[in-house]
Amino acid sequence: MKEIWSRFSSLLQSPYGTLELSIIFIIVLCACAVFTSILINFIESRQRPKASRERKSIVTTATMTVFFIGFYLVIRLGIGGIVISNIALRVAFALSGTFMVIAGTIINIRGRLMLGVNWADQVKIYDDQTLVSKDIYSLVRHPLYSSLMLIFYGGSLIYLNWLAFLANSLIFIPFMYYRAKQEESLLIERFSQYRDYQKKVGMFFPRLTRRQER
Repeated sequence: MKEIWSRFSSLLQSPYGTLELSIIFIIVLCACAVFTSILINFIESRQRPKASRERKSIVTTATMTVFFIGFYLVIRLGIGGIVISNIALRVAFALSGTFMVIAGTIINIRGRLMLGVNWADQVKIYDDQTLVSKDIYSLVRHPLYSSLMLIFYGGSLIYLNWLAFLANSLIFIPFMYYRAKQEESLLIERFSQYRDYQKKVGMFFPRLTRRQER
């Protein structure tokens, strides 16, 4: 406890240290907000009737949490960290990353609010399932996944960690793509208008132009 307080006091003695403490506070706040919203999703999903269609997936909240823990340990242990002596550049990266974390958190929570009771940990389709295509879902089809990608990239920038960046790019994103494709295969069966929705809206990133009919 004494070491923590000593570290805290030393950070407060410099402008960059104060900024670092502020960023840590923001990150913790954002993480708590996301995990709280996930907990609410689980509580609501337990009250839902049995799904009419279900497909087991290796990509669930549990495996995403495992990735998050691994991501945190990589950064915490400084594995893959990059040292930049230029303070101005470090501040620029840190502020850019913090903005990405905040934006990702807002998108994630907004997406969960819009999805409502349609959310499920496994790939499920309920009898009263509705196709959510408004608000944030009019920009991307899977805002929950794209928001997490944004958060992880933000963390990589804040702590200037190339290994964390690669882990997000080569592990997390491919797993999110796999999960998204599983969901969409059932959504196409359930909703006749889903293919048209795919043509209008990008999977993880906003589509600049509408896909042409074939």
